[in-house]
Amino acid sequence: MKIISLTTDFGIADYFVADLKASILSQYADIQFVDVSHQIASHDIMQAAYFVQNVHSSFPIGTIHIVAVYNYYEPKSKFVAFEREGQYYLGPNNGVFSLIFDDIDPAQVREIDFGIDISLTSIFSNAVALISNGIPLTDIGPVIDEFHTKLPISPVITQSQIRATVLHIDHYNNAIINITKPQFEQIRNGRKFEIYYKQTDPIRHICLHYGEVAVGEVLALFDSTGYLVIAINMDRASDQLNLIKNETIQINFYD
Repeated sequence: MKIISLTTDFGIADYFVADLKASILSQYADIQFVDVSHQIASHDIMQAAYFVQNVHSSFPIGTIHIVAVYNYYEPKSKFVAFEREGQYYLGPNNGVFSLIFDDIDPAQVREIDFGIDISLTSIFSNAVALISNGIPLTDIGPVIDEFHTKLPISPVITQSQIRATVLHIDHYNNAIINITKPQFEQIRNGRKFEIYYKQTDPIRHICLHYGEVAVGEVLALFDSTGYLVIAINMDRASDQLNLIKNETIQINFYD
């Protein structure tokens, strides 16, 4: 059975997801779908990359990952396919894959080209059928003539400060910050720190779990993906602290 992961900005109120799944099943029926998310904000390839980046390693060899976000980014949008560590990735050539992996060799990326003007669902279903039947990627299309890349939103780091950004607001209203534990600890170098958000008292301690503070108190911790998180124990940090996506978070280090 072939596993297909789906990450889209199709939403769940319309028929688009069902149409995509039905099209794939009509071409290759022995499929198990895993829905990563269909509620990626419209055209938000940064959010899509964050989701896929944090789940792809949990899937077994042979998985096909479809990332269908911001599909029509140009009048004649192109779609690509490539293999990485035994897994396959299909999606638009809009830069989303360069945000997931920063070392993709463009010479290994194929354009999905079946020679006719077909629908989005047919592009994906035909590619899935070929891969699932053991057909090499060379039969899907030529090497892409221009692999599109995007630069991620990276923290600004100095010897005494990190200016980071709210990368994502999760289901629990926690604010995910685009700074990882290794980055934080490298700059910290054993020093004290203050995490500033809005005009409030700074956070001066990194917790290991939510229960280290009382219910309703603000805390910072590193989540299972390694990113810094600002949260409130048993409450909604984004709402209560008025934290929004792309907002700046400042971390100062001192002796």
